[in-house]
Amino acid sequence: MKKLFFATHNLDLGGIETALVTLVNYLSEKGYDITIALEKKEGVFLGRLSKEIKVVEYNTNNNKNVILRKICNLYNRLKFIIKYKNKFDFSASFATYSLASSFMARTASQNSALWCHADYLTLYQGNKEEVKSFFKNVTCEEFKHIVFVSKEGTNSFIEIFPELKDKVITCNNLINGEDIIEKSKKSIIEENIQELKKEEIPIFLNVGRHDEKQKKLTRIIEASKKLKEENLKFKVLFIGDGQDTKLYQEKVKEYDLQDTILFLGRKENPYPYFIMSDCIILSSEYEGYPVVYLESFVLHKPIITTKVSDYEQVEDGRGMVVEKDTQSIYMSMKEFIQNGYEVKNPFDYETYNENVVKTLETIF
Repeated sequence: MKKLFFATHNLDLGGIETALVTLVNYLSEKGYDITIALEKKEGVFLGRLSKEIKVVEYNTNNNKNVILRKICNLYNRLKFIIKYKNKFDFSASFATYSLASSFMARTASQNSALWCHADYLTLYQGNKEEVKSFFKNVTCEEFKHIVFVSKEGTNSFIEIFPELKDKVITCNNLINGEDIIEKSKKSIIEENIQELKKEEIPIFLNVGRHDEKQKKLTRIIEASKKLKEENLKFKVLFIGDGQDTKLYQEKVKEYDLQDTILFLGRKENPYPYFIMSDCIILSSEYEGYPVVYLESFVLHKPIITTKVSDYEQVEDGRGMVVEKDTQSIYMSMKEFIQNGYEVKNPFDYETYNENVVKTLETIF
């Protein structure tokens, strides 16, 4: 039985955390011995882990006293080295940015991987020096593998680090299709949301962190303003929260869209809202491999998406792909409101997972 080790920051709600929990639960079912190390042993996804998975905590000291902080962190490192050095067949830093996760993964086995969830050249707005600094900070060259969840991320990295080309692997995220389908059957508790379906107007759904730099939800809000001015009837549901929730709420109020755009907050189980919605909408400036793509595919829901990583999978009969601007979002929403969209290419998540697992096994 192979022993696998994954290090990350915590298991709170998020795309990366969703991908990790899906991955380790799947591998645990296949007989792998899994250990997860968390810098903070917290997050709603802790309860979703298989009981066979071991969870350990690695505390990082953030004391303002520099000398004390360094002494404490050195002590923690030495403890980790003594207990875990090369004790695993494979190890991964799943929180790409985390120095602690990088250290743990490189220590826990000689077969280590840095897991990367974005196209970092797009993330840093084309600044190659900033991308170099980011990856050198987490000592990327010392990993045996550098895994990207999208081909865009892979290609950008190789452009900047051609000398590391042989280390780089593209491996999409796994998806637990059965679990998503089962959870989508749960009831929606909010009576006002249940009533929306009776209005028989299109419902758009966005699920994700409220971070304007990346998610650009103002594009959806401003597009909605234009659609309402044309007296078109529709609703938008925002599931999630974050640093820019208040910004979005104020913008909705400014445009008098309180009856059109509804903020539902975080949902540990968003899938019943997928079922009641008519179209999933993604307005992001950049993504790694969007987990919401797979969730939409599994639940047979069409998507409107900007041109982020792997958008070709949506173009292939599963939705509309648009440019990264308000006008394009507006035009696609209007097209959907007036004409709808029929998914022409059903998604086989079992075949998809089989292909991902083949790649994973070569890494392990």
